[in-house]
Amino acid sequence: MKIALIGYGEVGQIFARELLAGGAEAVTAYDILFAQPERSAVQRALAVKDGVTLAADARAAAKGADVVISAVTAASVLDVAHGACAFLVPGQTFFDINSASPGTKTQAAKAVVATGASYVEGAVMAPVPGPGIRVSILAGGPSAEDLAPRLNALGMNIRPVSPEFGRASAMKLCRSIMIKGLEALIVDCAKAAKSWDVEAEVYGSLTESYPSIDWPAMAVTMAGRVRQHGVRRGAEMREAAMMLADLDMNPELAIAVAAAQERGAGKAGT
Repeated sequence: MKIALIGYGEVGQIFARELLAGGAEAVTAYDILFAQPERSAVQRALAVKDGVTLAADARAAAKGADVVISAVTAASVLDVAHGACAFLVPGQTFFDINSASPGTKTQAAKAVVATGASYVEGAVMAPVPGPGIRVSILAGGPSAEDLAPRLNALGMNIRPVSPEFGRASAMKLCRSIMIKGLEALIVDCAKAAKSWDVEAEVYGSLTESYPSIDWPAMAVTMAGRVRQHGVRRGAEMREAAMMLADLDMNPELAIAVAAAQERGAGKAGT
């Protein structure tokens, strides 16, 4: 199987390396940063080391690929999908693993399917570093049942959950409201408790209520996650807010969590 990756950041690099190790015939990658050699030097060095072919643009990356994996940012999902419509052909599968709202994924699917290519939405259910391509991915769309065993044979862990577009992403973003919200809450809780020197009392009380959770350890772990991934997680929560708005629900809480995640990562202006 020949794989193309649009997006060669942290996730794209892990997927490319491990898909090749799992038996993919070839992996070609394109990233918007390739146009800035001074910023893409690390990516290029990794590609050479891992045997990944770098392409000059997305069209060149996708040419001859069986599966085109979109691994970009939530804000770029539709731009990448619409751009791919100019070169996707029948027989190819566009696998969109980005964290986006069900509405965004449905729009992307409509555009891609019109080309004759197949569209499969993927919802990555945990951080990729660590499990790598074994990370749990929920897949949706009419072609999900076909794609999953093909990529699972290369080491992936894809579970088809619905023939409808949007449901897999809804499963992820509903979960994200809880997980990202909990991260934002515990960061502020821990900071305030430390300022007042009441950490022992606060964590002790939380442990009485929820004895299965190691609250001091969770505070450290989640603060680290927010520092490292808060900008990306903030973008994901804005997609969750879009999902809520589409359901005529109030999205203000999700927007506040997005801002807290971005603030925790040190993003200016949040």
